[in-house]
Amino acid sequence: MTQFESGIKMIPYSQEQVYAKLSDLNNLESVKDRIPTDKVQDLQFDADSVSVSVPPVGRLTLHIINREPPKCIKFEAGNSPVPFNLWIQLLPVGENECKMKLTIKAEINMFLKGMVSKPMQEGLEKLADMLAVIPYN
Repeated sequence: MTQFESGIKMIPYSQEQVYAKLSDLNNLESVKDRIPTDKVQDLQFDADSVSVSVPPVGRLTLHIINREPPKCIKFEAGNSPVPFNLWIQLLPVGENECKMKLTIKAEINMFLKGMVSKPMQEGLEKLADMLAVIPYN
């Protein structure tokens, strides 16, 4: 099992506000226009899953498999060439601020590890950066 972690991002909203928005994926509608279309296409979602077309990987689906209010949301990948889980962890800093860290644990064989480690880490950082700047009110 290989683990990737994003840097810790500060978010100027309470832990509860951020959790409430991210734990119901229907809320992605409000940030859909911020997602770069050169990287991600055909975004579809409901309350518990999100699916996108990612060239050259193909269609990728993430399902929420565990919610731990207001601290953690755990996702599992479906239709992925590399099986992985994604965690969004939230920690309160103050009344109107929290910290967020993303973690991916993936089953990557040694042959693929050299090829996919850098893109996985970069993708995780970009996702964390995007989640850190969306409005949570």
